[in-house]
Amino acid sequence: MKYLKYFGITLLVILIDQIVKLAVDTNMAMGTAGQIKIFGDWFKLHYTTNPGMAFGMQLGSEYGKLILTTFRLVAMVGIGYYLYYLIKKKVHPGYIVCIAMILGGAIGNLVDSVFYGVLMGNAPFDASTPWFHGQVVDMFYIDIWEGFIPDWVPLWGGSYTALWPIFNVADASIFMGVVFILLFQKKFFTEDTKPHQEEEEDEIQRQFIEEK
Repeated sequence: MKYLKYFGITLLVILIDQIVKLAVDTNMAMGTAGQIKIFGDWFKLHYTTNPGMAFGMQLGSEYGKLILTTFRLVAMVGIGYYLYYLIKKKVHPGYIVCIAMILGGAIGNLVDSVFYGVLMGNAPFDASTPWFHGQVVDMFYIDIWEGFIPDWVPLWGGSYTALWPIFNVADASIFMGVVFILLFQKKFFTEDTKPHQEEEEDEIQRQFIEEK
């Protein structure tokens, strides 16, 4: 039951992520034509696809997408085992929830990469196979600023871009999981070590008494 509770969070993130993506693909036109304003001009729904990593980054290689998808598969297994280990060791529940959110986000985007090239036909035209070359569906657009980035800026220089990339539920889940870990790391990790410290102190006291 304890495993189901936390892996259930992961499953919930995956379900919400995939439902939103399928709803966007079914009901919205891509690009500016299908854009929907939610809060003024700064928060919109904007259907686009992302061939690379979270927040639009890519690996610049012929096999970059395949490498990225394979990495996601390995990372998913690693994070899944790590989550199992944390639950078994009964670490701070807040930390376990954060890892469950990160795992859910990782799997959510992995589903797109593995299957969407076939199910949605959105693999790049030059992909060797639609499998493992699907593009991730993004839709949440925080429009803080758009403009031309000077050539001297690393990575993004020489392109017209938005200050805040378009993202999805999976990206947001990963981002929030990492942020919460950073914000509450002292609480998560300090409290986790207290039982072990107390056990060590009790053992030292016991040995001292026996020696006397």
